[in-house]
Amino acid sequence: MASTLRRLSFLVVSSAVLSTGCSRKAEQPQTAPASQPAPPVYHVDSATAGSIHGIVRYQGKVPPKKPIDLSEDPACVEAHHGKAYDESILVGRGGALANAFVYVSKGLEGKNFATPAEAVVIDQKGCWFHPHVLGVQVNQTVDIINSDPVTHNIHPMAATNRAWNHSQGPGDPPMHRKFTKPEVMIPVKCNIHDWMHAYIGVLDHPYFAVSAEDGTFTIPNLPPGTYTLTIWHEKLGTQDQQITISPQQSAAADFTYKGK
Repeated sequence: MASTLRRLSFLVVSSAVLSTGCSRKAEQPQTAPASQPAPPVYHVDSATAGSIHGIVRYQGKVPPKKPIDLSEDPACVEAHHGKAYDESILVGRGGALANAFVYVSKGLEGKNFATPAEAVVIDQKGCWFHPHVLGVQVNQTVDIINSDPVTHNIHPMAATNRAWNHSQGPGDPPMHRKFTKPEVMIPVKCNIHDWMHAYIGVLDHPYFAVSAEDGTFTIPNLPPGTYTLTIWHEKLGTQDQQITISPQQSAAADFTYKGK
């Protein structure tokens, strides 16, 4: 009888030890997966790099300039000497179209480019955003300044990035912001002065440009390859064009928007 009790006691103790061991093993925290290393930065070979240049034109009857009522803010009236016009479609001599955003939309997949150290500046001056259209790289610093004697408000209405909305008074220090994801284009407005608008193109590479007053643009230091070049305009829409860049080639890519 005693022998039987000893055997039963041994089995009970053994079972408890095994049960405890299994329980402790199950309770151990799982090891977090190792973080993936950042992809290496792609370095362009300057000996083979090419470029794209072109002119953006508007063809047809140019829409009449639309006057803007600035009367709600005397400082804005003074800044424009009482007259201001909408700048959605800026057409110069020979149909040159300004403020079109041109960028490489395909052909750079798998390449990781360094973030520029220098900041891009948006100035609120003369009750206007300067520049009206601009491009930045992902995580590049954007400095927002107010050069006016009145309070402004900058409100990027992002869809992919985090939207934000901040006021900036006269003499306030610059604001520093970043966009963490590609997004073309982000509309920007001032909630205080409803005529103030701008657009920001955010890309994960440096191959973009904004057409100047004479309609010209240049995208330099581009690796040889075949690309899709896309143009965006706030009122006239988008166009695509495929282009192949040979080593050291400066290739032309012109765009034309036709008015109604």
